[in-house]
Amino acid sequence: MFRHCPSCSSDRIAFENSRLFRCPDCGFVYFHNTAAAAGCVIITEGRVLFLVRAKEPAAGKLDFPGGFIEPGEGALEGLRRECREELGWEPQGEFSFLASFPNVYPYKGIVYNTCDLFFTVSVPGLSEKDLRLDPEEITEARFIKPEDLDLREIAFDSGRKALRAWKEKNKAGF
Repeated sequence: MFRHCPSCSSDRIAFENSRLFRCPDCGFVYFHNTAAAAGCVIITEGRVLFLVRAKEPAAGKLDFPGGFIEPGEGALEGLRRECREELGWEPQGEFSFLASFPNVYPYKGIVYNTCDLFFTVSVPGLSEKDLRLDPEEITEARFIKPEDLDLREIAFDSGRKALRAWKEKNKAGF
């Protein structure tokens, strides 16, 4: 990430313990902290909404609506914003917390560690015609019955875990 110290330009800056940069010359320290992200399992008539990613990482793979939480946002606020941006639509139902999982997000040569928060919402009658997808982010929306899905099609490990968690809660009657 850094080849030179942003403070003094030293080329001796070091990445320590996979989480911080430290400059031995001026004492500069930068913590490469975990980023927060939120995803939404949107359920309609026994199907789950998946989006086909247009960009790397994992272009062409399935993902849940959602994304990174911006500074000053709470998880649900960020999730609603991401739905508006990606789908041109915002869920109006009540969100329920599903689970949280660590994840890695490789982007332009940097691996970001994330804490992915997943929520569920039921939206009866939702269909493709209700959505206005952002073509720079999403190539397609698919409503898929969970039993018809190959988990390898899901872009990120945290998403696969979220779908498993949703299936388990559904099976248990939560």
